[in-house]
Amino acid sequence: MNRSNSPATINFINGTYCHPVEDGWIENINPADGTSLGRIADSTEKDIEQAVIAASNAQTQWGESTLEQRSRILSKIGDLIEENIESLAIAECEDSGKPISRARAIEIPRAASNFHFFANAITQFSSESHESVGQNAINFTLRQPLGVVGCISPWNLPLYLFTWKIAPALAAGNCVIAKPSELTPRTASMLGELCNQAGLPAGVLNIVQGTGARTGQAILEHEKIKAISFTGGTATGEHVARVVAPKFKKLSLELGGKNPNIVFADCNYERALETTIQSSFANQGQICLCGSRIFVESSIYEKFKTDLVERTGQLTIGHPAEKETTIGAMVSGDHYRKVLSYFDEIDSANASLLCGGKPATVAGYEQGFYIEPTIIEVQHNRCRLNQEEIFGPVVTLMPFNNEEELIEMANDVRYGLSATIWTRDLDRTMRLSKKIECGVVWINTWLMRDLRTPFGGMKDSGVGREGGQEALRFFTEPKNICIAFEN
Repeated sequence: MNRSNSPATINFINGTYCHPVEDGWIENINPADGTSLGRIADSTEKDIEQAVIAASNAQTQWGESTLEQRSRILSKIGDLIEENIESLAIAECEDSGKPISRARAIEIPRAASNFHFFANAITQFSSESHESVGQNAINFTLRQPLGVVGCISPWNLPLYLFTWKIAPALAAGNCVIAKPSELTPRTASMLGELCNQAGLPAGVLNIVQGTGARTGQAILEHEKIKAISFTGGTATGEHVARVVAPKFKKLSLELGGKNPNIVFADCNYERALETTIQSSFANQGQICLCGSRIFVESSIYEKFKTDLVERTGQLTIGHPAEKETTIGAMVSGDHYRKVLSYFDEIDSANASLLCGGKPATVAGYEQGFYIEPTIIEVQHNRCRLNQEEIFGPVVTLMPFNNEEELIEMANDVRYGLSATIWTRDLDRTMRLSKKIECGVVWINTWLMRDLRTPFGGMKDSGVGREGGQEALRFFTEPKNICIAFEN
């Protein structure tokens, strides 16, 4: 069944589009205006079973395919994503409420880059060998595909993070059962058609739609799925770990963040200010790497506060499809209400609202889920506003006096995903980079990614690392072989 002939977002199993076995459906709501985008398959364990059978049947052929064959197909998928940027960007904009300019210029191209990168990386993925001198032996390590693996991706960067998991899994020779978020399902569904066009064998990639509670749970529990790669909230990650750990599956968790954005007086002021606007409000603050806790050195605090509020007021809240829009809609009504609930904490935290702090109305789209970009000045780091991941266009602002005080506040949170530091002092960057508890530190920049580097967090921000060789190691099983020989 060709996806384009179906008004609903359905499953892609064994190279074809199919309706859910039990004919269950979810409504897909456009967050920009509250209208329906159609139905989504609400899959059950029966659909996952079909996908696992298809993947298992395809595994031997795909796992034994040459690196050149895999590389060629993955590279072609990347090319096809690039050729379809506009249609993919429109679908992502409608599903998620993000500005189409961001989807078109950043996120869909990065999805293509994921396939291109791992198409090349797998050809450079080398084994290790060790000569046991004096023992007349040599050891070498094979890295073999795990088999059928599960990839569960979030709603905030739909195709980008979906492909971030799928591309290395396929490159390493695994067959994949993948579930996108039910809030943003359509670009993942569209990827199935592109995989067919690229010549990916049937059953190698299976895309199953549905909720985390039903479809995702069935992926976690299935005995033939050998590994789980999950990106999402920390509470859900805890559940994933509880289900998967007793089954001894390999597990990668990329979870939440409450990241410090640290501004020293010796920074490049204009660059720090401009990038802070981006790291605070890009994608409506719905990026796990957003710098949601802003710490500014006391000597420039008042000036930075004034300028940040002024620049924030220049952002354009609007319908995501409008080219001038910089702040679009929140992804769903439930998430919209969750973010708004944090504004009730301002008085109890003895905090001050500097700007925003309420819903926004976009003319003609009054049923959309819009929130004003919000800056809250807080008095201490232990308040809920500084401790919990709000995941919206909301940041807090605090001064600091010295490095010791800063490090204590930066680390005094359950998360440890990323940090951004603005300073010209090289010695300071090295001191702080070592002491701040997080997996990624950006110096005088934000969200600059090199796909060769490991990505992930500490503490409640996750388990394991993704990206580059780390991803290929996760999706393979190392096997040591020792050969003794005679002189």
